[in-house]
Amino acid sequence: MTRILVTNDDGIHSQGLQVLEETLSELGDVFVVAPAAEMSGASHSLTLSRPLRIRQIDDRHWTVDGTPTDCVTLALHKILNEDQLPHLCVSGINHGGNLGDDATYSGTVAGALEATILGVPGIAISLVARDHFDFTEAARFAQLAARKILAEGLPEGTLLNVNVPLGEIKGVKLTRQGIKNARPVITEHIDPRGKPYFWIGEQYFRSNAEDGTDYRAIEEGYISVTPLKSDMTDHGALTTFGSWNYLTTTELVHS
Repeated sequence: MTRILVTNDDGIHSQGLQVLEETLSELGDVFVVAPAAEMSGASHSLTLSRPLRIRQIDDRHWTVDGTPTDCVTLALHKILNEDQLPHLCVSGINHGGNLGDDATYSGTVAGALEATILGVPGIAISLVARDHFDFTEAARFAQLAARKILAEGLPEGTLLNVNVPLGEIKGVKLTRQGIKNARPVITEHIDPRGKPYFWIGEQYFRSNAEDGTDYRAIEEGYISVTPLKSDMTDHGALTTFGSWNYLTTTELVHS
């Protein structure tokens, strides 16, 4: 029997997670291990400074008072027994897009990434919307992608970051990450004790929606599928830095 682990960063009560679970259940046994509360923007963080608590809801659902990375780590090494270990991890459906540089902040992407690092193929799926969320098409594509990966697998160390636009879907495009020029909005306030505190709000940004990027695909009404790797090495730059002749071993040793 096919087994699928589902997680997210919007929390166990997220509508996107519930729709995803229902759709994927047509493929096999679905186990949900998700944060007890919203953990958007948690990125690939692992909780090390405090203990974590697991709460079992039933034989298929657990919450963790931590990040999506915590959830996947505990699911694979503590929560699920050997007969329940998944063939695939699907993270989402996120309430909002994870395009371009936002993938580095995303707890949704991090959940799939952690699974990939631990040897389980991972998919992160997000709906690019700010309100009026309709997860129908995103869930349908998640099921199609899951079927494909379960049948054919993914390259080692690779996960898929999927973003689905609202409205009519024109098709699917394989894309690269776009780039956004962002300016964070930071507001300063005073607490009841007279001390200042700061709130990082939504960012104003202009995306570089070049042809072939995830931003362009979404703008044109296509589902964007971006292969990502845990290896963040800039392989092209290895050649560039290898030509540096002014930083010698002697300088390093005697500096």
